[in-house]
Amino acid sequence: MPRFSPEVGAHLLKATRSQDLDAAFETVFSEYLSLKIDSLERSIKRKEEKWGMGFSTFKRRLAEDDLPGEADSYRVEQDFWEWEEAETLKAHYQEVQAEWT
Repeated sequence: MPRFSPEVGAHLLKATRSQDLDAAFETVFSEYLSLKIDSLERSIKRKEEKWGMGFSTFKRRLAEDDLPGEADSYRVEQDFWEWEEAETLKAHYQEVQAEWT
């Protein structure tokens, strides 16, 4: 378990209203992971709604140059990179969360 400075420990205890530093850290870390996953899921959902498909379909259709409009435009590529990052980070945080619980 990592060690915390007295100041960090005091803030953890105060923020969580806990008497136990390990429990306070567990609460903060668990909530952090949940918030990150929820935020990434919302981002993914927005892309799915915008494009009317899941990421794997979007990725395939982009490679096949089969997207509506101009598939090589900057905006489409930007959406691809943002979507791919959200999918990758979501999987990462879910793996960490599964190991943590």
